Amino acid sequence: MSFLLPTAFTLTALIPIIIAFYFLKLRREEQWVSSVYLWRRAIRDVEANAPWQRLRRNLLLFLQIAFLLALILALARPFHWVQGAAGQNVILILDTSASMAATDVAPSRLEMAKTRALELIEGLPDNARVTVIAASDEAQVLISAAQDRGEIRTAIHSAVVTNAGSDLTAALTLVAAIAARQPDTEIIILSDGAVTLPQTGLPARVSFIPIGTNDNNQAIGALSLREEGGGQALSAFVQVINYGRETVQRRLDLLADGTAVNAYELELKPGAVRTIVAEDLPPTAQVIEARLAGSDALSLDDHAWAVCRRHETTAVTLVSPGNLFLETGLSLLPGLQLTTIKPADFDLTTQPPNHLTTQPPNLTILDRYVPLTATLPVGNLLFIAPVRSTAFFSVTGTIAEPQPRPVSADEPLLRHVSLADVSIMEAVRIPLPDWARLVVWGEGEENSVPLLFVGEVDRRRVAVLTFDLLKSDLPLQVAFPLLLANLMDYLAPGTGGDLPVQLAPGEPLALSVPPGVEEIIVEGPDGMRTRLVPEDGQAVYGNTPGLGVYRISWQGEEAETREALVAVNLFNPGESAIAPREELPLPGMEVGTTASTAPEQARREWWRPLVAIALFVFTAEWLVYHRSALAQIAGWIKANLPAFHPPNLS
Repeated sequence: MSFLLPTAFTLTALIPIIIAFYFLKLRREEQWVSSVYLWRRAIRDVEANAPWQRLRRNLLLFLQIAFLLALILALARPFHWVQGAAGQNVILILDTSASMAATDVAPSRLEMAKTRALELIEGLPDNARVTVIAASDEAQVLISAAQDRGEIRTAIHSAVVTNAGSDLTAALTLVAAIAARQPDTEIIILSDGAVTLPQTGLPARVSFIPIGTNDNNQAIGALSLREEGGGQALSAFVQVINYGRETVQRRLDLLADGTAVNAYELELKPGAVRTIVAEDLPPTAQVIEARLAGSDALSLDDHAWAVCRRHETTAVTLVSPGNLFLETGLSLLPGLQLTTIKPADFDLTTQPPNHLTTQPPNLTILDRYVPLTATLPVGNLLFIAPVRSTAFFSVTGTIAEPQPRPVSADEPLLRHVSLADVSIMEAVRIPLPDWARLVVWGEGEENSVPLLFVGEVDRRRVAVLTFDLLKSDLPLQVAFPLLLANLMDYLAPGTGGDLPVQLAPGEPLALSVPPGVEEIIVEGPDGMRTRLVPEDGQAVYGNTPGLGVYRISWQGEEAETREALVAVNLFNPGESAIAPREELPLPGMEVGTTASTAPEQARREWWRPLVAIALFVFTAEWLVYHRSALAQIAGWIKANLPAFHPPNLS
């Protein structure tokens, strides 16, 4: 044990002074007498008595010396060296990825990381500022530059496993910005090391505390379904991986809509990958669940789900003088029943023509064609380079060589679509109607014009692409099939065809619904229901951290309820491979810094408990000194306070 202020021990010189006062103190016993008349001479003799008396055993003396000693020790600030943070600004990064749910250390890796973080906090100087960041695929600041130890502990306890991967790029980028503003910053990473690291260094000291002890884990690495025989048979493809270094025996159970249908006994060697093809599953099953029986260190990847979505056919009529790119792109999209017709053969008197189908199409695409009559086809519409005005918009001319520019980077219709390299020879000039939402605009020599706009008119969806595909290089770009698929999802929604069958934990889910739908209900695996209100037939649901099956339902304008299922699985080899790392190499680190060792030696001070002891002794000394007065007060209260009589409630 050492002391930060050893000069405080000079205050021990006060102890002899306290003892000296007890030598000088006259000690007489108090006696009650009827009169002091006979004791006047004794009272006059008090001043003549010798001041020095024999030191007698006295409880007050011992209490006062004990109080002074405790106070002196607290002022001297005793401490001992512990493993912990030593900076004035400490940033704790808690890994909250899926692998931190492993139970190779009790009760889990994350709880162990929290315990280590709390131990580090106890050894910090009183004026140290602490920032706590929870890092998985995103960075969440739990508390920033705080000094209140209670708030810091609460923030640490609030960290939870997110079921997502661990990418420290966002967290360390944020930390680098904080460290650049605050000198004497120390960064401490508490993780099992299964993380993705940035390619830049950090302007601060970095320490890494490894969490975890073993790699015993087996996981379901893949699960997919395939329909055969036109939906008459269903088979499943399952992949099981052993990430451990020992041979294990596990049983794989397959369930269809909650009912067990098959089981496989597996012997998995270290690093082995087993593939199982399960055939003859119930063809009407909606959800197939794969489950590994037994136990390992990480249970999150022992379950997986796959949904069987049977798409409804969407009737699409393409009216075009001839466009091979457009016909090919539409024919490759699943769930579309495409019918192509020449403008001269398109007859508006029958909706649709008798030689096409028996039901009106869900979507009509008018490529470089607008009917001469005022009546437009029923259902949703897609206009491509319209040649004349309609009841929905007005054509006022053309513009040469507009440069396409997206209105918003978050536009669902431009998901995964890049228009940077697209060249357009000519576009139709159409003022943006009141009902429309601009998606892509064209920057020209004179002024800008809409190139793609969408909206709802008379409870049906309309999209207008103002340039001829054959007078651009868009069909030759990767963006063309992506843009076409996004437009079909918007113009022909309601069948669940735009929904993925599987998502990663935390991945947002984009939803498209038919016109007239006022709400979407999303039910998570935990049974919690969320109500979404679509805007322009679009909605985004981002609360998908839980593993399992999500049910999405909506009700159309004709009171017809639709439902779609989406599975969220932990198919993440980086999280399932739970072997802890002893080192965490960070590139570009300063000389003398390392992320592969534990934190530096830090001081743990003991002045707080000493102050508490001093306060306790001081209180005891005060009570002893005033014990006579307190006894008298207690006697008076006992004699004069009336007895308490409870009220008669009857």
